[in-house]
Amino acid sequence: MLHEQARVRMDKTTHNNQEVKKHVRLQDRRGSSVSLVLDMSSLSNTEPILQVSTPRDVTVQFLNTASHVLTQKMLQEWSCSLEELQEEFAKIPSNFISPEEFNIPGRAAKDRYRSILPNPQSRVCLKSVNFQEEESYINANYIRGYAGQKKAYIATQGPMLNTVNDFWTMVWQEETPLIVMLTKLKERKEKCICYWPETEASYGPFTIQVQDICECDDYTIRSFSLQFKDECRTVKHIVFSSWPDQRTPESAKMLLHLIFEVEKILQAAQNSGPIVVHCSAGIGRTGCFIATQIGCQQLKDKGEVDILGIVCQLRIDRSSYQ
Repeated sequence: MLHEQARVRMDKTTHNNQEVKKHVRLQDRRGSSVSLVLDMSSLSNTEPILQVSTPRDVTVQFLNTASHVLTQKMLQEWSCSLEELQEEFAKIPSNFISPEEFNIPGRAAKDRYRSILPNPQSRVCLKSVNFQEEESYINANYIRGYAGQKKAYIATQGPMLNTVNDFWTMVWQEETPLIVMLTKLKERKEKCICYWPETEASYGPFTIQVQDICECDDYTIRSFSLQFKDECRTVKHIVFSSWPDQRTPESAKMLLHLIFEVEKILQAAQNSGPIVVHCSAGIGRTGCFIATQIGCQQLKDKGEVDILGIVCQLRIDRSSYQ
């Protein structure tokens, strides 16, 4: 009997030792053997729990508040040494949108590039007759203009074969007076399909007729008659094909002259909707053009320019802007 009791005590001791060793091994695996004790009685006396900033929150806050105003003299000094501008640009956080944020049937077939998606908060939604979500999707964003002007621009990708009708639907819906195209139809590969006719053609419910063509050294200006049912509008179209892919134009004068031409067209335009600007993806050359025009307006009105603030505003409005 005594022998049996001794054996039971030994078994219990062995079991307890095994539990202790198991517990120690678990703590070692976590990298610490320090016990954590929570005093629940003191919870009522603690400070309120503050929201912890996530990387996304930090990015949005930076993009909404960053600013660095340059006078004309400062801009001239910086232009002589681009290192500071490049360093400032490198610190701007990216604002890419994840494909998981878009649960729209058939969306992927309408995107030229899988990783270039429109910001959900500012994306253009087409008015669908059948109220189908997939019919309302287009890879395009409203972009604020000078002094925060709402919907001054629409930045979008170059139309594809299956999105041409959507493109013209957007142009009509938004009462666009001007389309600025900043790419060739094909460079190293297809960048955009030809979404306008040589003379006249129909695209979905719209009939487009070319009224006039003006060939300039660095760009071509067309005047379209855009008809839907019994209503007809005039839409100007500029193709600036002198801007090489993933590089800058050979001369800034070419781009500045284009901006001057755009402003002249807008002054005479009957429609007051946003300018549609596109390259291939709708982020690189498109963003540079819009930023340059806004910067020129700042310099003209105030004699200073906030390049950092302009770029950050663009990245808020069109998430993938470079």
